[in-house]
Amino acid sequence: MSSEPTILALYGLILCLLVFLKASGALGQLGIGYLLSARDEKRELTGITARLDRALANSTTAMVLFAPAVLILGQLGAFSAATLTAAQVFLVARVLYVPAYALGLTGIRSAIWLAGFAATIVLYLIALMAA
Repeated sequence: MSSEPTILALYGLILCLLVFLKASGALGQLGIGYLLSARDEKRELTGITARLDRALANSTTAMVLFAPAVLILGQLGAFSAATLTAAQVFLVARVLYVPAYALGLTGIRSAIWLAGFAATIVLYLIALMAA
């Protein structure tokens, strides 16, 4: 992990993997017919697939917050050791968050989430100081 844009790209790939895992679980639970339909009838996912679905929603929100911070810093030419460290903390936290959520480790999951969120805030604060 040598740069903040690389970390952003890696996180994008992690989201792609998470989409695939959730879709695979949904296929097993709901069947191909339902997934190919208009889904007018609401069906609920259960178990680990439901947790993966919620982890995906949370991870997407994290991306929406993280990506602009990295892009702003890049535009300002403000990458530094501190921004790289914050981006690395974010990525490690998000990598750990998904299995913690999928396995139902609620207390640990919340602490991991907080670390990633705090790292994102640090990136914005650094961007504001550099602007």
